[in-house]
Amino acid sequence: MAATEQPLSLAKIKWTDPKSGETKEFVLTEGATATIGRMENNDICIPEQHVSRQHAVINYRDGIFMITDLGSANGTFVNDKQLEMPFPLASGDEIRLYVPTLTFSAAVTEEDERHAQASGTFITATTNTGAGKLIITTGPQEGQVIPLLLHRVTVGRATSKANWEISLQDPSVSRPHAKLELVDHVWVISDLGSANGTIVNGTSVYEKARALHDGDLIAFGATLVLFRAG
Repeated sequence: MAATEQPLSLAKIKWTDPKSGETKEFVLTEGATATIGRMENNDICIPEQHVSRQHAVINYRDGIFMITDLGSANGTFVNDKQLEMPFPLASGDEIRLYVPTLTFSAAVTEEDERHAQASGTFITATTNTGAGKLIITTGPQEGQVIPLLLHRVTVGRATSKANWEISLQDPSVSRPHAKLELVDHVWVISDLGSANGTIVNGTSVYEKARALHDGDLIAFGATLVLFRAG
């Protein structure tokens, strides 16, 4: 039997807890997605008051790691420049979550890998099983996690007569707004003629369905939602 192929480790993120003085190192493999925020369910948890519950996400796109702000209250900065759109990370970049600072590096040693695996900070690509969930990152429902339990769900504004599966408390969301559908173990999204559009990673989605990937950021009106696969 052939040996299981190990994922290729490509990057490392380092953060030092100012209270304990402990330095944590997170190793990211090819295809990995890492959420950063104050809540414990993040891949990289930074429990500081200036950090939003879901603050930013790093994901692997077309051979590079990109970082995107998730509508955080205090902003995400790379090399002291505030992010307004997804930004490609390079080795040595300094990521600042308003106050806490993390360092991104493309140099990963075997010792780094072993330590990350032992400490639970080894972040690999998500296996696409057809499962999925949405994490609301802005608005009154911030932090709410919505598992995608059906093969087709409709997203729309929360009203007394709403009959869609996902209701958002946002007046800029249409009634209904968009649909998500599981096709051959891949979630796809399409807009339902909404007034303010459905946007994935900064690009508008129209009636033609678009495949979703782990870590994609979806905007339904003024509401930002993070898609997690697997």
